[in-house]
Amino acid sequence: MKKYAIILAAGKGTRMKTELPKCAYPLLKKPMIAYIVENLYKSTVIDELITVVGHKKEIIQEILSSRVSYAVQEEQLGTGHAVLMAKDLIKEDGFTIILPGDMPLIDETVITNAVSYHESNKNDLTVVSTVLDDPEGYGRIIKSESQLQAIVEEKDATEEQKQIKEINTGIYIVDNQLLFDALDKISNNNAQHEYYLTDIVKILKNDKKVIATYTLKKSYKAMGINDLYALSQAEAILRHEINKKIMKSGVAMINPDTITIGDNVRIEENVTISPNCFITGNSIIKKNTKIGPSTEIHNSIIGENVSIKHSLVFNSEVKENTTIGPFAHLRDGAIVGPNNRIGNFVEIKKTSTGNLFKASHLAYLGDAEIGDNVNFGCGSITVNYDGTNKYKTTIGDDVFVGCNSNLIAPIVIEDNSTIAAGSTLNKNVPKDSLAIARSYQVNKENYFKNNKNGHKK
Repeated sequence: MKKYAIILAAGKGTRMKTELPKCAYPLLKKPMIAYIVENLYKSTVIDELITVVGHKKEIIQEILSSRVSYAVQEEQLGTGHAVLMAKDLIKEDGFTIILPGDMPLIDETVITNAVSYHESNKNDLTVVSTVLDDPEGYGRIIKSESQLQAIVEEKDATEEQKQIKEINTGIYIVDNQLLFDALDKISNNNAQHEYYLTDIVKILKNDKKVIATYTLKKSYKAMGINDLYALSQAEAILRHEINKKIMKSGVAMINPDTITIGDNVRIEENVTISPNCFITGNSIIKKNTKIGPSTEIHNSIIGENVSIKHSLVFNSEVKENTTIGPFAHLRDGAIVGPNNRIGNFVEIKKTSTGNLFKASHLAYLGDAEIGDNVNFGCGSITVNYDGTNKYKTTIGDDVFVGCNSNLIAPIVIEDNSTIAAGSTLNKNVPKDSLAIARSYQVNKENYFKNNKNGHKK
């Protein structure tokens, strides 16, 4: 018996006011649908994942790539029609869990428990429900003597039915053969003129099949994201849950309400995170490191005993015992070596530095490879771009680059060299050399006295 999952991700999400398909909209810098796919895999109860795509399907396919199979719903005719598009991909007996693609807070625990309930009770159909104080907008669970009879959508519900607080989350677990037999019988005779997946409840009930509800106690986990306000609510919940888990693992957070950590981030113990920090993507923060305040880190690895303040670190690595900032910017594959000092207003892009490198202030290093014990002076830059192509700068060990120097790539500065302040170099510098490339200073004595148009007080 094979266990499938179908994720419904064909909708436009017009209320999100975005060009993206709704399920691709980011939550803590990760698309909503990615949370669902990851949690399905974490649950280990699903053998194959299918995503139903439609509007701008190429965006969803780029996000999920080969992790799932795809069915296409070209015309948006309702949830029942969407599931029917996956029929050709359900090739074996078993059951399928169906989930909306805009429900990122559904975690592996919910999936595992709901599937276990379905299997242990030998249900033909299990509907995951929850209870809301304000159920407006949701399909109502209709029961008789605690037995599920039907699901009625808000627009088709009577005033009495609208008072029911138990609602349909949109998650179903159903026998494969029964699912598609029932879908062949549903109609679009309703207020929306759509084929509702909810209609399979009444059909299977009439066929005397075993149907039941699995009630989700933590209703926030079934929150659907339909607009940007709902997105902000989901983000607040997710942020709180992640921060609580991280702090309990031995990470100190100062004013955690101002700190955002992505759910794929790994942080070791004895790390301190100060206010107004964002750490997202597949970032790793190693022990005894201090992050912040006001620092953003994305898809980066931060080594042990590092300090980063008021800085941006994107797609980069910082090795042990290094200080970054304030107001530094590391990006695009920067690899900052151990025992480095990267100071105020220093930008490092696609550059590696060795041990004991220092760029204390006002510098740019792009497309460079730098050795050990190098000092890069204030106002100095690697001139890596000629308007068409990027070129590499190579600096050896024990090099001193004086202030306001321009190293025009491609260029090699060999070991034990010194670059005089104010130099603009376009030729390689051999080992043990002093390179000076600047105009001679000329002093015009008595200039002010002899120049009638000189400075006026």
